[in-house]
Amino acid sequence: MEDDEATKQRGILEEEEENFTGRREESENEFPSHHPPPPPDELFDISTTVDPSYLISLIRKLLPIDSGSDERHNDHMNTDNVVQGVVAISGNGVVETSNGDPESMDIGDNHDESTYEVGETVSSCPAPGMQDGSSAWEDHGCVLWDLAASRTHAELMVQNLILEVLHANLMVSKSPRIREICLGIIRNLACHEGLLKHIESTAGIVNTLVGQLFLDDTQCLSEVCRILTTGLSGAGCTSWAHCLESDDILRHILWIAENTLNPHLIEKSVGLLLGIIEGQPEVEQLLIPPLMNLGLTSLLINLLSFEMSKLTKERIPERYPVLEIILRAIEALSASDSYSKEICSSKELFQLVCDLMKLQDKAEVATSCVTTGVLIANMLSERVDFIPEVLEDFSFLEGLFSTLPFASDDVEARRALWNVIARLLARVNESEINTFLLSQYILVLLSNADIIEDDFLDTQLEDSNESRNSFPSQIKSSARTIAVSTFIFL
Repeated sequence: MEDDEATKQRGILEEEEENFTGRREESENEFPSHHPPPPPDELFDISTTVDPSYLISLIRKLLPIDSGSDERHNDHMNTDNVVQGVVAISGNGVVETSNGDPESMDIGDNHDESTYEVGETVSSCPAPGMQDGSSAWEDHGCVLWDLAASRTHAELMVQNLILEVLHANLMVSKSPRIREICLGIIRNLACHEGLLKHIESTAGIVNTLVGQLFLDDTQCLSEVCRILTTGLSGAGCTSWAHCLESDDILRHILWIAENTLNPHLIEKSVGLLLGIIEGQPEVEQLLIPPLMNLGLTSLLINLLSFEMSKLTKERIPERYPVLEIILRAIEALSASDSYSKEICSSKELFQLVCDLMKLQDKAEVATSCVTTGVLIANMLSERVDFIPEVLEDFSFLEGLFSTLPFASDDVEARRALWNVIARLLARVNESEINTFLLSQYILVLLSNADIIEDDFLDTQLEDSNESRNSFPSQIKSSARTIAVSTFIFL
């Protein structure tokens, strides 16, 4: 009897379970468990703004502290004194400075307690360079380095004393990696309009940045050169130039460019020199004369010679930007009224740029060849006695024509190339030349007829753009005319 009752009860339960399962499946079919895809116009509507409290907590985790060791006590600046103005942030979004006066910040109300704790103290942060905390410090610093690329985040970081924190770390840290991260963050901050002024107004930081030039770490030196280049291009360039005007500092910049084997550092150090050469008149007056006295011209020529030796042996893509920046620096000097004579008078330089122009395969170094064309035009304007050296070098003339297509977007460069061609052909027309050489010139012109025709049809060479040319008026208005008329006479 009991067995029958149990069997009956089991049957009722199984029936109820089947009914429940059926109802659940119907419900799932009616309301699918997965979320429907968002509309196409909302696929990328994702906010990338970081919670300000999280960003502030990262800044506080970079605060250096005195570890108590004798080495840190002997540092030229005590860490406690460096960061005394950087204090804890209260929960209402106000920075309380050391003098007790609150400084308001643009902080939202959405504090994330998982990333920032109000009661956290400075002493809880690991000391930079210490074995236990350096890895965590680097992780936090790298996050801020990335965030500094955003103007919104960069402004918030500056408002919350990131510059003072980074300055403090540069003063006390012995870790090259920590220094690199600090410099990288400052570099990203400096790229945003307006924030460069905050860097310049932070007491002592510019001199500290200049002092980093005497480090022996390649990555740190690259970041320093980038920061200084940015500073020299800004409205406050004079203050940066004054910090660099010491002969010892300028000599060391030249030493870095000459002695480093790292292509990236060569590029950035020569880029700093280019920033000085192309800088504001105040920068030029302060820095170029001592640089010229310290051997800037010979340095650039030696660097170009080294890169050309590398280029002729093996094509290494990472060295192409180095070649281009060196040529740009030399070309900028050759265009200067005050310093062109010295660099344009170098026969070694003229031979190097002619060799570059004669390269058969120019595609990989096209921009360098275009810059070379402008440089050669400047040199021949200064030293017409160099023309006979290439008058019978038909590969050089071929190189000029083969470079024209790469300068299709650069009117100045095209005019420079035509200027050189016109000078060569005009000299051929004026001099007594044998039949063989004349036939070679004709063959070169015929083989490049398509390039010549395409260039003449290019709208970028309209006479309406003549006023933009940097060459003397008697040359710029007649370069193509001389070349065309010489074609006819030949």
